[in-house]
Amino acid sequence: GVTEFLPVSSSAHLLLIPTPFNLAEPNLNAIAIAHLGTSVAVVTYFFSDLWSMFTGVISGLRRRQLMDSLESRLGWYIVVGTIPAVLAGLLFNDFLDALLARPTTAAFLLIGTGIILVIGERLVTGDKPVSRMTWADSSIIGLLQALALLPGISRSGITITAGLGRRLDRPSAARYSFLLGVPAIAGAGLLSIVDLSQAPDVSSQVPLLLVTFTVAAVVGYACIRFLMNWLRQRTLYIFAAYCFAFGSIFLILTSFG
Repeated sequence: GVTEFLPVSSSAHLLLIPTPFNLAEPNLNAIAIAHLGTSVAVVTYFFSDLWSMFTGVISGLRRRQLMDSLESRLGWYIVVGTIPAVLAGLLFNDFLDALLARPTTAAFLLIGTGIILVIGERLVTGDKPVSRMTWADSSIIGLLQALALLPGISRSGITITAGLGRRLDRPSAARYSFLLGVPAIAGAGLLSIVDLSQAPDVSSQVPLLLVTFTVAAVVGYACIRFLMNWLRQRTLYIFAAYCFAFGSIFLILTSFG
């Protein structure tokens, strides 16, 4: 729940935390139900925004005026921004699966996330709100979101940085980052239901899965609220430092066996 929304890469933590302790990676059922919990968290927090965008898009389609309101424009921006990640996931699925078996690569990429966050802070020069976004903004942010398929690259980190690079102010970059992530996070949550329905002996794991779901949802919601408030007055440097430290410590530990 914490690593899904804070810019520190959830995929890196799933790979890196078990390795030094010779623990098995979390089983697919636990990962799937955690994704479902974080899906509930992000949809709950941004429900009013999502509903406004949905009704705006439907209204625009009925009137054949797709861009006649801010809500409709944001809805289409998110559709366009989601396409690169979907295509990349389909085209490079085998390559991405291979990376998931290499925790050291995830550690290096986590350090890369730290660099991305530092670059993002250096780009904080704009004051553009979400209402002034353009097609170019949504396309570029969407293209960079596709890089977050690499384990260790934070989705929220790279999309917030991309928003800052497009001169969005920090709260607007964070808000759009979360809204853009809804299709990906919700998609993972829906796929988790399919995975769970096909998994053997799910009934014996129900108590553990309920705990996983509840904690992921509650902590995820709290972290969205925390990050939105944090970025109104503070920087991303603390998260960059964490990524540098965590990735470096992992590499040092593994180099000594």
